[in-house]
Amino acid sequence: MINRISTPFSYSSAVAAGDYVFLGLHRGFGQSFTEQIHNTFSHLKETLNQLDVPLDNVVKVNVYLKYIKDLPEMEQVFCEYFEKDKFPARMTSTTEFFDSDCLMMIDGIAYKGLN
Repeated sequence: MINRISTPFSYSSAVAAGDYVFLGLHRGFGQSFTEQIHNTFSHLKETLNQLDVPLDNVVKVNVYLKYIKDLPEMEQVFCEYFEKDKFPARMTSTTEFFDSDCLMMIDGIAYKGLN
């Protein structure tokens, strides 16, 4: 069975297929990188909660930063949301975004089977 959490845009915020949840882009809002990354994690948790999957079950993320200077803070914030030695696999890259106010985005994969 496939379950999709749709958005008003041309993508789903998540697609649950079998034992996995494929997370579409999640971005945060706020004036600073700090506000945006915490808001992004809030949205990720809301999306996962709709599928009864905890944030701890995220196994892979791609993080897209507008500015590489935000990498150290991003790594510190990950320590607030994931236990030490239980981080998801991660690829971080920089890119310019279409939305001028967007400083970062995250997508990824969660394992649904450990609930």
